[in-house]
Amino acid sequence: MPLPIIRATTILAVRRNGRVAIGGDGQVSVGDTIAKSQAVKVRPLKGGRVIAGFAGSVADAITLFEKFEEKLDRFPGNLPKAAVELAKEWRSDRVLRRLEAMLIVTDVDHGFMLSGNGELIEPDDGILAIGSGGAYAQAAARALVRETALSPAEIVQKALTIAGEICIYTNTNITVLEPTA
Repeated sequence: MPLPIIRATTILAVRRNGRVAIGGDGQVSVGDTIAKSQAVKVRPLKGGRVIAGFAGSVADAITLFEKFEEKLDRFPGNLPKAAVELAKEWRSDRVLRRLEAMLIVTDVDHGFMLSGNGELIEPDDGILAIGSGGAYAQAAARALVRETALSPAEIVQKALTIAGEICIYTNTNITVLEPTA
């Protein structure tokens, strides 16, 4: 009998008017059952100057957060270089490439989506989304950016709430963080 699929997370980052916010919902689903409703999937790194969120395996994401912090130590203040170096190592390392997670990392100047396939994407519109409800959150965020004057944190909150009302693997227990300068 195959193990049930664990589905976890919708992570959304929005950059607007020189500010950025990243948020995630709190639901973890095992098969068709909600296993946890108040998980925290976004965290501050480097004293809050960098915010990261993950979708996928928690143990794998924690490993990747630790690796990413090593890259940030090696390239202080240079999020793009740290992200490139993590993506290269993640793709080429025999053990790391088996990790099943995706990351969004952001600071006040840059934001990236990273995957074990070597993906390193910085969006044109400042909106990044991953996870089960990522497409719903991204669509809602794009509409809110176009049609409102809301702050990035408000957009993240509202867009994740909309995703939580649509996606069965996303809830409305939302954590939103903003990096410090």
